[in-house]
Amino acid sequence: MRVDAHVHFWGPAELELYDWMGPELDAIRRPFGPQDLVGHLERHDFDCAVLVQTYSSLDETRGYLELAASTGFLGGVVGWVDLTDPNVADTLAALRAGPGGRNLVGIRHQAHDEPDPEWLLRDDVRRGLRAVAEAGLAYDVLVRTRELPAALAVARALPELRFIVDHIAKPPIASGEHEPWAERLAELAHLEHVSCKLSGIVTEAEWDSPRPEDISPYVSRVVEWFGDERLIFGSDWPVCTVAASYDEVVALAEQFVGAGNEAVFGRNAARVYGLESAGGS
Repeated sequence: MRVDAHVHFWGPAELELYDWMGPELDAIRRPFGPQDLVGHLERHDFDCAVLVQTYSSLDETRGYLELAASTGFLGGVVGWVDLTDPNVADTLAALRAGPGGRNLVGIRHQAHDEPDPEWLLRDDVRRGLRAVAEAGLAYDVLVRTRELPAALAVARALPELRFIVDHIAKPPIASGEHEPWAERLAELAHLEHVSCKLSGIVTEAEWDSPRPEDISPYVSRVVEWFGDERLIFGSDWPVCTVAASYDEVVALAEQFVGAGNEAVFGRNAARVYGLESAGGS
């Protein structure tokens, strides 16, 4: 199985709700759906993709699950639930029992947008994360350097939960700075139940010229820390297209890990997300 483990869809209604889509993202301020992605996947021999939530919405998650059930190349959905809700376990069970529920493979929350850098350490959040683990799901960690200490602490506290760091924790590639991002992510990489997505990299570099030589010092570290068995490729399409085409994103990843790297380009995503049991093809 060859997998693009990080893609997004949205329609006109969602565009009206996105706080994160500022004027600098006008180039992608239009609907994107399966028909826009399938050609990219076929061109690079991807068997399936993982559809990832874009905002805090149970309705979006339900819609994604229904879409995955009717779209052959969507192997799984990383949705959203309110981790602070005392009844989050019931919510997860209802999603799993609802239309397309077998396609739910993970949960994500935009932790890097929370005012509190230690949001992940809140008692109610940790209770919610335990419910995610008990449901057999993975958790996508969307953080920047600021939130990495909290991510480390919560990952240490919950060894039973499969964590996936999105976008290599969004390093400050455009500024050329490495610390404290490098020190903090390296420490998190010591935990064997933590994987890392090789995704969202080009949009952290200079958008008009995301050069491999600027990106290499960051990606090479991640490759060393996580190794082939805990790195997962994701395009972050269509967000990536503000800086590079889908083809360029794939080529960049292949440059760093090898075009024939079956682990990074599929096997790890299938294992961590349980895509085979989710019905991915």
